[in-house]
Amino acid sequence: MSGERAHHRQRRNSSSMSTDCAIETSSGNKLRSSQKSRRRGRATNHAAIEGNPEMKGWLLKYTNYMKGYQRRWFVLSNGVLSYHLDQSEVHQTSRGSIALKAALIEIVDPCTFAISDGSQQTFRIKAVSEVERKRWIASLELARTTATQANEIVNPPPTGGSNEASEKQVQFRCRRTRVPDKPNYPLNLWTLMKNCIGKDLSKIPMPINFNEPISMLQRLVEDYEYSEVLDTAAACTDECEQLAYLAAFTVSAYATAASRINKPFNPLLGETYECDRTDDLGWRCLAEQVSHHPPVAALHCESKEWVSWQEFSLTSKFRGKYLQVNPVGGAYVSFPSTGRRYCWRRVTTTVNNIIVGKLWVDLHGEMEIIGSGAAHGYKCILNYIPYSYFGREVQRSIKGVVLNRNKQAKWLLRGTWDDKIEIAPVLHISGTHKSPSYTTGEYKVAWQRRPAAPESDKFYNFPTFACQLNEPEEGVAPTDSRLRPDQRCMEEGAWDESNQEKLRLEEKQRAARKQREEKEKQAAAEGRTYPAYEPMWFKREKEEGSNEFVHISKNTYWKAKAAQDWSGCPNIF
Repeated sequence: MSGERAHHRQRRNSSSMSTDCAIETSSGNKLRSSQKSRRRGRATNHAAIEGNPEMKGWLLKYTNYMKGYQRRWFVLSNGVLSYHLDQSEVHQTSRGSIALKAALIEIVDPCTFAISDGSQQTFRIKAVSEVERKRWIASLELARTTATQANEIVNPPPTGGSNEASEKQVQFRCRRTRVPDKPNYPLNLWTLMKNCIGKDLSKIPMPINFNEPISMLQRLVEDYEYSEVLDTAAACTDECEQLAYLAAFTVSAYATAASRINKPFNPLLGETYECDRTDDLGWRCLAEQVSHHPPVAALHCESKEWVSWQEFSLTSKFRGKYLQVNPVGGAYVSFPSTGRRYCWRRVTTTVNNIIVGKLWVDLHGEMEIIGSGAAHGYKCILNYIPYSYFGREVQRSIKGVVLNRNKQAKWLLRGTWDDKIEIAPVLHISGTHKSPSYTTGEYKVAWQRRPAAPESDKFYNFPTFACQLNEPEEGVAPTDSRLRPDQRCMEEGAWDESNQEKLRLEEKQRAARKQREEKEKQAAAEGRTYPAYEPMWFKREKEEGSNEFVHISKNTYWKAKAAQDWSGCPNIF
């Protein structure tokens, strides 16, 4: 894969840098002085002192608390990466450091990487560009290799002993950062419409030209791309501030809606998708298609600080010039340490210019995030303002307010659903009840969309996180979306084969459904009750504090994966 090739290139670059450092050490101070003068004015410096690579410069470090990413001065020296508030603190004790000889390094996206000491300390760091990130990764790998070799010389392993543990410490997983480019396969819309005349629309296979190479289950998991906002919400002690961050998180699910006009693959009944990002993002997620008519997907995502689950379905209406999609089902999050729970529903999506013109997407409607449990009585109202040619509002605008138990405004939200959300505390309220005027504190960014991946317009406008969702992985369930042959063929550019596989899978699903219906009729004729379809990993229960029934996790999937026991999984592919 492209991510693996990039990883090998980085390894080769690290070897060449090692040679350069050896030459620099033997050349004396004169060569180091000339190199230093050539680098003057750059954000980073490279040198070699006693065979160890050095580097220093400004990077963004995620603080994992209220302020998100903050600018810090990082120094790589003598096999240790440390950081300070600014350059003036370099001669003082650092704010934090990690010894590289046993460090784990992982690339998160083109500009972001994570480095851990293998225990509990992790730095999540963002560079200003992909080139800068590669420079730091190369220097860190070289420093880690140098420190490991020095340790082996001082403390050689016992004769005949295993060095497997140390090998595991220096390994890190490099996820891919893109998928193959989308091929240019023209679609004759009039031929497609002519073939639909007089036929049952439910039995007409739609070509994959309208799709993107991920399933709806994977698209739902994308809701947690900005899970760091949920982490920040979990750390809040004030209910209203927590709700403001949670509201920003719900908006982040629409970050790429404006540019992602292709539809994901419809999941087959019993299809699943797991996403385990415990090692870098701190959460793991499982989704399953629990019903086919109507199509319903269930999802469960958990981390140490929060648990989230949702049930997703939709209804659509074609209005001639546009298609209106109305989501059905709720989303929930719980913060176990405080007993606070919240629920919300998605807003309406409209796809315009279906027949003629350039497709564009708009979101509109009111979203209410309602607290329960220890957060009972708290509520956030988010207003997604629809596009208007004569309107004064910025396109894709959102305005929101957080209310306490007394229905008093405590926090305000503003921004756009495709860029960022800012929040601010309410200090004073004036005006009338119907037309209040708020005096607020300073606004701060609660969520901001990451820059688009380089050349993402060539591969379905996928963000880096979406590119990693369909990356092949061993040990997953045989019903996992990664194993769908039509979806895999489309990603690899074999569209003709993908259309054939899509037709085969759809016919297989119809045959299975027809067989179940015949068994139901036979059981009814014999006076027996035929058991309804039961999902493999979810069960339907009444949601706490409401009259609604939702599918919740049975908490059996990860145990089955550890044992590699997939005996109950249906054969759907």
